[in-house]
Amino acid sequence: MSLELIDITLAERHAHPRLPNRVTGKVKAVLVETLDGREQRHELLIPAWVERREDMSEEDVDLALLVKAADIVGRLKSRLG
Repeated sequence: MSLELIDITLAERHAHPRLPNRVTGKVKAVLVETLDGREQRHELLIPAWVERREDMSEEDVDLALLVKAADIVGRLKSRLG
């Protein structure tokens, strides 16, 4: 069995309602699982959050959310492998 991340995009993001420097979001990850020569596509919506620093641009925040979600996918793959 193999599990490959083929796409990752930011689906939504917004400021946390109570914590001033926290940004929360949802990241869409698309994985393809190959088992016995057959491929199965999985679309996951992963919640993620980051603490925003003053020196972070909007793009930095988006990238941080994507990196955090990719790390979660990596841990999932290692547990399943």
